[in-house]
Amino acid sequence: MTATSSETPRVDAVPVKHSRYRRVGASRGNFELWSWVFMRGSGILLLVLVFGHLFVNLMLGEGIHAVDFAFVGQKWSSPFWQVWDLLMLWLAELHGVNGVRTVINDYTEKNSTRWVLKALLFTSALLVMVLGTLVIFTFDPCIDPSSTLSVCSR
Repeated sequence: MTATSSETPRVDAVPVKHSRYRRVGASRGNFELWSWVFMRGSGILLLVLVFGHLFVNLMLGEGIHAVDFAFVGQKWSSPFWQVWDLLMLWLAELHGVNGVRTVINDYTEKNSTRWVLKALLFTSALLVMVLGTLVIFTFDPCIDPSSTLSVCSR
């Protein structure tokens, strides 16, 4: 090939420098693209959910001094607020896990270390999501009906 040739050089003829880090390549398919899209969408939705949560809990009513056991019991007696808090919990957990997963992929050198870190990450995320969901949907503020904190009439 001469300097005046209009042919495009072959890409596979260019030497590739090997990095010591394992890069997630084409074998991952569209997963990385969809995780990137998820991060943007969940981030926007989390802003709405978190600021709505803060506004209702802190700005309406008596502010931080009104947030106690009875306040949470009354709030979670509504399916709307249960779903709101569940969405906030799940989106925040998945958003954070996806971010930490990306950091693990980018900075761990050994496959075994990467596997262990991701296993710990996914296990802890699943535990938090299951326990958080159980707390939201099984919360009963009427532990002792004679208590002054009771928000229900049994």
